Amino acid sequence: MVDKEIIMKNFKITFTLLFFMAFLISSCETTELDLRVSPNDLSADQADPNLLLNSIQLAYASNQAELSDEAAELTRIDYFFGRNYFNQIGGDVLNDVWARTYSSGNNDIGTLIDVGILTNLQALESINENTETDFSFHVAVAQTLYAHSLFQIVDFIGEAVASQAGNPEFPAPILDSGEEVYAAAFSLLDQAEAALALEPADQGAQDLFYQGDTDNWIRLINTIRLRSYVLTGNTTAFNAIIAGGNFIAETSQDFELSYGTSELQPDNRHPDYAADYTPSGANIYQSNWMMELMLNNNDPRIRYYFYRQSNATPGADAPPSEDQLACSLVVPPPHYAGLTYCSVSNGYWGRSHGNDEGIPPDNIARTAVGVYPAAGLFDDNRFADVDLGLGGGGAGIEPIFLASYVDFWRGIMASSDADRATFLRAGLEKSIAKVQSFGALDGSADLSLAPSDMDVTAYIDGIVSAFNAATGDDRENIFAEQYFTTLFGGATESYNYYRLTGFPTTVLPNWEPDPGPFPRTFRRPQNEVINNPNVDPSTSLTNQVFWDTNPASPTFPPAN
Repeated sequence: MVDKEIIMKNFKITFTLLFFMAFLISSCETTELDLRVSPNDLSADQADPNLLLNSIQLAYASNQAELSDEAAELTRIDYFFGRNYFNQIGGDVLNDVWARTYSSGNNDIGTLIDVGILTNLQALESINENTETDFSFHVAVAQTLYAHSLFQIVDFIGEAVASQAGNPEFPAPILDSGEEVYAAAFSLLDQAEAALALEPADQGAQDLFYQGDTDNWIRLINTIRLRSYVLTGNTTAFNAIIAGGNFIAETSQDFELSYGTSELQPDNRHPDYAADYTPSGANIYQSNWMMELMLNNNDPRIRYYFYRQSNATPGADAPPSEDQLACSLVVPPPHYAGLTYCSVSNGYWGRSHGNDEGIPPDNIARTAVGVYPAAGLFDDNRFADVDLGLGGGGAGIEPIFLASYVDFWRGIMASSDADRATFLRAGLEKSIAKVQSFGALDGSADLSLAPSDMDVTAYIDGIVSAFNAATGDDRENIFAEQYFTTLFGGATESYNYYRLTGFPTTVLPNWEPDPGPFPRTFRRPQNEVINNPNVDPSTSLTNQVFWDTNPASPTFPPAN
């Protein structure tokens, strides 16, 4: 059986390696490095700093894509396969993320991950200290990406290696507490900001994100601080950064990775596009909860997020089909009474949370990723099959930190519901405008079916009015649903928000009445457990991150 998780992880490893090789080849005019030798096999004083920085950026980008997928699946933004959380989230899930971050040498055979962010950062620091050329730009960028990676490992595992990481005196480094790692990450951001404030030259580095713009890198540093202050509830520090105004506040400042359209040598297309736009049809199942939420809300982003190959779904507005959608013949269990167990109408053909059925021959029927963010097809009711090269050809983005996300954070931290409504509106305005701009990537699209300015205004006005009129959980659900919809494609922070607040409570339950406690953290990476005697295996998913002060599992989150 093929599922999205396996497809995506294997593809992202391949994408990273091929993309990196492309940089090696493209660099042959500017370096005398023998291209038959990997820069990761050279000592620090031999390696090309630009290639080291490329490797760091690509390892980081691969981690962002993988963590976003894991978060999206748990929070119903994407489809999650599996009726038992503990069995599905095994000890191997974060092996590659850990290896790309630390280069601990404990990598799976076949992953080809030799050197990751920390090891290459240390090499850059050594080069910067021992050569006359100023490579402080490289070091500062690497420190920024490593700091964010440390925050994320804590958010997913609850602890991380920090104080002894990369130190040869500690071949078996201990795990530091979440609070200690957060402090270390904040310190790294301080160092990076101090270096970037001097506007160092990029020395020809290929900056995949901001093209050497130090001002934007400092905005990113402050934005990483903001997301961390949201989780720790540090309102004073959060407001101080907002008052300074130096954070990602406009779409032009968004932190994202841009993909290309090349299928081979390297395949640099958006991974979701590569998985879905094939001669045999789509391979990813979309989340029934997300599609139905947007359909019921008449969300103007739905034609951009999803591309329908069919105009009707078995069991909803077409006859049930045992061959293509077996669950359309099933009477939903009691815990799914009144909820969408199998089928969303209007051809939005996906799967509900936890569905572990086998894969039927529905590749040319299921809903595929759309033009945002994967640069597929805009849904203009053509209901044609997906195929290679269609739409935007995969030249989409991996959203990491967008200005629209920051507006929602400001709403989370706002002191009044009136202010929350203001930031809810601002976040929706930025999100919808950015999403709609992707319609132009699909040159075959009939954009007369795109929402008009009046449609968009009516939608935003309606959401904000509903938020203002609601109270209690209803109000929280409206805010959280719109936040999650905005996070589509870059959903890492949805997992954090869900554990921080428990909202939205409107998400679909697992297909299994008793899937086990919702994962408050992931298990420690199996490879590190095997090779490091100071890291014990995780025996549950119920350990809580230090900023997760909610009731213990299984009573929280309430929807689970």
